[in-house]
Amino acid sequence: MAKKAMIEREKKRERLVAKYAAKRTELKEIANDESRPMEERFKARLKLAKLPRNSSATRLHNRCQLTGRPHAYYRKLKISRIALRDLGSAGQIPGMVKSSW
Repeated sequence: MAKKAMIEREKKRERLVAKYAAKRTELKEIANDESRPMEERFKARLKLAKLPRNSSATRLHNRCQLTGRPHAYYRKLKISRIALRDLGSAGQIPGMVKSSW
């Protein structure tokens, strides 16, 4: 149950990042523009701080799409090494054979 919750939480974060990306970029440009007055830059930073915390791209994690595991993640497959091994053992990945000796 907790695994599914983490996957859903990560999907929610991805939606928030996509939704606020343009606004966040615009506010960052204003806040970092040295030619603008200090008050305007400060207001932009305050507005940036009021955006949802999960709308920041740094809050995203690479998580397995099947198990929600954040470690040992294969980016191309979007699954963890454990899920990859289980699928390979079950013969669900074409061309992959689990070796055993």
